[in-house]
Amino acid sequence: MEINSFDDFKLNKQLLTAIVEAGYEQPTPIQQQAIPLAMAGHDVLGIAQTGTGKTAAYLLPLLMKIKYAQGQHPRALILAPTRELAMQIDAAITELAKYTDIRHLALYGGIGPKAQIEAVQKGIDILVATPGRFSDLYSRGEIVVKQLTTMVMDEADKIMDMGFMPQIRKILEVIPVKRQNMLFSATFPPKVEELSYEFLEFPMRVEVTPQASTADMVSQKIYAVPNFRTKIDLLAYLMSFESANRVIVFARSKETANNIYKFLARKVIADDRIRVLHANKGQNTRINSMEAFKEGNIRVLVTTDVTARGIDVNLVSHVINFDVPLIYEDYVHRIGRTGRANHTGEAITFVTMAEEYHIRQIEKIIRMQIPREPIPEAVPITETPFEEQQDFLREIDDQRKKEDPTFKGAFHEKKGIPVKGRSTPGKSAATRSTSTRGKSPKSPTARSSKPKTGPARRRKT
Repeated sequence: MEINSFDDFKLNKQLLTAIVEAGYEQPTPIQQQAIPLAMAGHDVLGIAQTGTGKTAAYLLPLLMKIKYAQGQHPRALILAPTRELAMQIDAAITELAKYTDIRHLALYGGIGPKAQIEAVQKGIDILVATPGRFSDLYSRGEIVVKQLTTMVMDEADKIMDMGFMPQIRKILEVIPVKRQNMLFSATFPPKVEELSYEFLEFPMRVEVTPQASTADMVSQKIYAVPNFRTKIDLLAYLMSFESANRVIVFARSKETANNIYKFLARKVIADDRIRVLHANKGQNTRINSMEAFKEGNIRVLVTTDVTARGIDVNLVSHVINFDVPLIYEDYVHRIGRTGRANHTGEAITFVTMAEEYHIRQIEKIIRMQIPREPIPEAVPITETPFEEQQDFLREIDDQRKKEDPTFKGAFHEKKGIPVKGRSTPGKSAATRSTSTRGKSPKSPTARSSKPKTGPARRRKT
């Protein structure tokens, strides 16, 4: 049977009215396939990228099953890896269940548990929770699980990446065995496959796109950059275009995110139009910043991967990977913040010589070569400082050792300096990265073997 409308799912009037008011026009592919299976009571394994409508794919069958408020204890549990995603799912329940009396609550860390415990004690039908906070409240005796009949695990790959498997196993040990399970993940690496065997019973698999694919609505490109300073200058250049009207900039660390924020707020974007988010930010700050970004009150959100799975904004124009993620599947989730809900978006990644290794691994996962663009003429290319260049070369050594354990490295084993006369892996890459647009500045590595001061450096024999 071909499904072209939400009416075809035989949903009740309360849900159909909420769907219309939420602006849902027709089911997405994941919804077309997953909803009938879930409503029939099957365990469902859904592999679907963020932005494809997977939240409604499991919420609508769940809300049909719950129907109305009943009893004191939760009948459904939805696990999410981050507080942002838990809040996002809870907001989606609010939207879809607005014409029902179903009681729901999001449990997450970062704030005291007192208010959450009080809400649970008043009676709840659906719990959305991070594994850590759920385990904490359960261990205190504040959550009774004997009425659970449905369990959903969203973003299972991220749950695994964040090390929640011990908590997940403990949760599976205490909840009723007889229940319906649904597991959704953007990627399906071996660790998620292993979890699916433990969690699901004879599941129906739904895969609407190839594993770890990137959204068709997202245009991707790479800029090969020689150093941090050039990344900053290139970012400032990209922000000068009006088309970059709602931008998420991803950094690898909170220190880098803070530096990007300070530079842009000082030189490029008005301070009230940019925010920075990372794990050190307080809960209220994170919530307020997310809301301001969703409402369009701020133009740029600089963040770490803490929010890669918790941002549901339909009109993000650009995602900029200031750093290449070291968890390669996170590339898919980062760029999935744009190109959502049938809107187009652009994903731009800055890649240094030391990050080339990681981008090659990402291209293997997404099974495509990301197009490369030359650095625009208007962007100044700064010579790479000596220490930064040395850090790059050490990283490249480590990467080569990972692939070839017999590789000895280009650096002195004890002092960490290049050996005179020995070719260093990545040196040609350094030359290429600093010679963009035909420029050929002297490579910093060429000077490393002839220091101007200090005792002569002896070659290792």
